[in-house]
Amino acid sequence: MKIDIQDIKFWADAIRNSEDRDRTLESLWGGQLQSKTWLIETLELKTHISNAECAIFGGWNGVLASMMFNSELGIKHITSIDIDPACEQTASTINKRQEIDGRFKAVTADMCDYEYTNDPYFVINTSCEHITPDQYNRWLNKIPEGAKIVLQSNNYYELKEHINCSSSLDQFIKKSNLTEILIAEELQLQKYKRFMIMGTFNV
Repeated sequence: MKIDIQDIKFWADAIRNSEDRDRTLESLWGGQLQSKTWLIETLELKTHISNAECAIFGGWNGVLASMMFNSELGIKHITSIDIDPACEQTASTINKRQEIDGRFKAVTADMCDYEYTNDPYFVINTSCEHITPDQYNRWLNKIPEGAKIVLQSNNYYELKEHINCSSSLDQFIKKSNLTEILIAEELQLQKYKRFMIMGTFNV
């Protein structure tokens, strides 16, 4: 995967214009980029799609969306949803080329209250450890039937904002309660393991 130089320019603009540059830079840390690259390369290898609609929850600063647009996944449109209103402008800047083309939209919303306006092919949440088990179940139960659900979590309990970690891949699979598991993998990072599953409900 190669990032278009025009997108790198907008990444730099997002950092420069951010009111909290350190927080914006956190979304570009090595572990963050490695986890996102792993997700994209796994989907490239194991899914075959074109013109896919995608909803990313906990979309943060829009880096995953930008990387997906630069991949071979065949993404038509991404909606990036985050509860933090500061993320909306940063995500819009990072994905400015795609926003201009009508392929990207950043939304400020609580994922548990989000109302889908279409039926996305991919529904992605790479921050499952950041919401309570009750919130996690409420969010899962609102996903449109038939969507491919891509989930990431970890066993990094040391951070206080990690309130719903999983101790193992098997535990993550059980708590997610998908009808069919299509992908189940783990990635060893420097300080923790990251877990990823993809599946569906109501197959």
